[in-house]
Amino acid sequence: MFDICELHEPETLLEAKRIFNADPGLKVIAGGTDVLIRMQHGGLAGAGLLSLRNLHELEEIQLLGDGTLSVGAMAPFAQIFQSELIQKLVPILGEAAVSMGGPQVRNVATIGGNLCNGAVSADSASTLFALDALLKLQTLDSERIIPMKDFYAGPGKVNLLPGELLVAILIPREGYEGMGGHYIKFAPRKAMDIATLGVAALCRIKDNCFQELRIGLGVAAPVPVRCFEAEAYAQGREVTLETVQEIARLALKPAKARSSWRASKEYREHLIEVLAQRAVAEAVKRAGGCCADEK
Repeated sequence: MFDICELHEPETLLEAKRIFNADPGLKVIAGGTDVLIRMQHGGLAGAGLLSLRNLHELEEIQLLGDGTLSVGAMAPFAQIFQSELIQKLVPILGEAAVSMGGPQVRNVATIGGNLCNGAVSADSASTLFALDALLKLQTLDSERIIPMKDFYAGPGKVNLLPGELLVAILIPREGYEGMGGHYIKFAPRKAMDIATLGVAALCRIKDNCFQELRIGLGVAAPVPVRCFEAEAYAQGREVTLETVQEIARLALKPAKARSSWRASKEYREHLIEVLAQRAVAEAVKRAGGCCADEK
């Protein structure tokens, strides 16, 4: 049995915002794959819940008039992976989605819940960082759109204001157009396990030189991070094995790896360098380039 003092199940977003505005202390539950486990183990005892499971309006994945891809916060990972728009425009997000848990979890877990949980191991987070995604947040009376980098406040903490809900993830056209990408999740049991490291790489190639490169890391620091120094180094350089190796070495700079029961600090740093090199190399291929050394 769950120790719940009250449960609200609104049928519309407006109703949900009204309830949350009246009682911002409620715990928001989306798919419930994280929250319910915490409650089962004694966390959140006596909590009041605001369930968003009936808000089907927040499940829509659509292309807006300006080319922005909008992914509803309540879209389950299975839907994201199966979406034709995702596969056509941002297949790297589909890769991240299908790596999230097993089929049963993907059918229930939502992308919004995955982000709002604040876990550094969230499979969607590093990819959305690399895509320069924006988050649409709403209260009953206001709306703000913020970049991913401003959302994470620390391990398990996100910058949500009282009564505020994440309603959509926005990926601008310039975040994905002409980009080749690849996501790698490293975990002992693949999809069924929490990531030991997640690496997302996106690049745009012109004349076999890096026109743009973005790398997002998960579980490499207390929050998901971008590898800005590695990205700046790549700008305008020819795609060679040496260049890709140096990019991977520079990807270590923003990492603040630590030892835990899942992996030592040294092992995580080794993984960052190795997997960053692999992710970038595959992203280059998908962007139409190749290592000059391989020509």
